[in-house]
Amino acid sequence: MRRSTLSTLTLACLLAWTAAPGPAAAQPTERVRVASRYDFSTTLTRLEQAVAANRLGVVTRANAQNGARSLGVAISGNQVWGLFAPPYAVRMLKASVEAGFEAPVRLYIVEAADGRVTVSYIKPSVVFAPYRNAELDAMARELDGKFERIVAAIR
Repeated sequence: MRRSTLSTLTLACLLAWTAAPGPAAAQPTERVRVASRYDFSTTLTRLEQAVAANRLGVVTRANAQNGARSLGVAISGNQVWGLFAPPYAVRMLKASVEAGFEAPVRLYIVEAADGRVTVSYIKPSVVFAPYRNAELDAMARELDGKFERIVAAIR
């Protein structure tokens, strides 16, 4: 009987642990999705300009089209950009070294088969919320505004 109770308790703890969202576990429903009124190339150009105008940088760029092209496969536009800037990195790390896992904050730019382009992201305030840190929360709210202004460039 004791062994059964321990096994049940162990299983319950394991399930609770694996079901509990970690700091990076924002749900897809929390994504902001914005339809671009431009083609893929123009959307990228306008986003780059808006990123710079908001004093952020594209610090990472995953380009699925180039990867597919290297295999001899053509796919629609698909890129993931990581946006951040040194002043935010310093603030973030001062507030929480653990939160460094979340940077840079990503934009996902996708072209559908019919040519429509969508940009999505998880608000920085959602990304950093699990750390429960007032300094991070303030920084993330600033970044929320920047991300809103960046995607406004494609509406």
